[in-house]
Amino acid sequence: MIKIRTKLLIYFATILLLFVLLLLIREQNNQQVMNLYDENMEHFFLLNELTRQTNETVESLQIYVHEPLDENLILYEEDLTDLIQLKETFEQREEEGIPKKNFLSMLDSFLEQTDMTVEGVQQQNIEQYSTYFNEVEITSNYIYENTLELINMELTAYQELSDLINQKVAYTKQTGITIIIAIIALSVLFALWFSNGITRPIERLTWAAQEIAAGRYSGKDVVVSKKDELWFLTKTFNEMKKNILNSVSEIEEKARLTNLLKEMELKSLQNQINPHFLFNTLNTISKTAYIEGAERTSDLISSVSALLRYNIGNLDRETQLKDEVEIVREYFFIQKTRFGNRVEFIENIDPACLSTVIPCMTLQPIVENAFKHGIENMASGSKIELNIYEKHDKVCIDVKDNGVGMDQESIKRLMNPKEDTMSGTKEGSGHSTGIGMRNVMDRLKLFQKDSKINISSEVGKGTTISIQINK
Repeated sequence: MIKIRTKLLIYFATILLLFVLLLLIREQNNQQVMNLYDENMEHFFLLNELTRQTNETVESLQIYVHEPLDENLILYEEDLTDLIQLKETFEQREEEGIPKKNFLSMLDSFLEQTDMTVEGVQQQNIEQYSTYFNEVEITSNYIYENTLELINMELTAYQELSDLINQKVAYTKQTGITIIIAIIALSVLFALWFSNGITRPIERLTWAAQEIAAGRYSGKDVVVSKKDELWFLTKTFNEMKKNILNSVSEIEEKARLTNLLKEMELKSLQNQINPHFLFNTLNTISKTAYIEGAERTSDLISSVSALLRYNIGNLDRETQLKDEVEIVREYFFIQKTRFGNRVEFIENIDPACLSTVIPCMTLQPIVENAFKHGIENMASGSKIELNIYEKHDKVCIDVKDNGVGMDQESIKRLMNPKEDTMSGTKEGSGHSTGIGMRNVMDRLKLFQKDSKINISSEVGKGTTISIQINK
């Protein structure tokens, strides 16, 4: 993840590097120009110094010729030494060529002639030193004229050098302008890129926040391609939106189930016409039937009384699985009295599972549903099984019938939580509870979130309703 601070540092480092590069190029070109200029100036100064020193040597030699004293000789030798040093410098610095050879030849001739002049003076040979001194003066004039020619040639060549220098200056100026334009262009592009990288995610986050503020949580996630602080903020915002959406869904689901329970309780209260009075009356009838010897009638009334007593109270209360099994047995006894040998009830129950906590009125509505929609219209051979067992630390409850079954569309509609939750109540009218299958499923989910309910059925092959809850 490249941070915004890192991007800014990279940008400023790039700009600084370009400026340093510009300064280095300008400094290098300026240095080259100065070097060329210095080289030419030194050459001119050297030629001028050679001419001047030649003249001084001629003058000191002339003084010595007119007054051959030791001090005049010493002055001459000092001028001659300086001239020889300048000649050596000229040999080292100048490039090989005919002008250089000619100039050096004249200097060598000049030095030989001065030596012969000094020798003539020391030997008091007037003819010798007069002749050679004459030649010294002539050679000195040649050197002066040759120096002027060399300087003139150098000035001509310097014109070309001046053009080259001007080209370098123009190139340096053009390079500087190019780099400055590049810096400005890069700065503008970076500013656009950087501002878009910040403003676009902020605009998207603002729009998404407005959608959430308006109560619309189902919009698409905000997408940011560059991994920086805004990418992390956007990722956190998307996760927050999902958490809010999940929380709202859970709250809505709990509110729906709560309203459902309240409606069921109200419906149950509406169907209970003075239940305590009815319960006491049934007990009285049961005892009267028993006294009169109608034991089966007494047992039937007792079963109805037990079923009624179990139904009285809050449907949201918890009970144990063994109580649910007992109510199913009472309910089956009532239906057995009605259907006779047309129906068979089979139990396969693990006693270790009977202490499991389960919502009130869970099994009996399922068994009732199997009677009403599964086997009620069968003439014979109808069968209902209740299997309770433990599997993978879960308590499994299977209610199975061999009735008419149902198609997949009906199963899907029954399992869909958005179906009308009161449809089961309407289907249950005329039966003992009036609590629909959908209501049982909703209450189980409310009781235990990770509980599982499955319906497997085929038309003509019966139905199996399976429940899994934690032990």
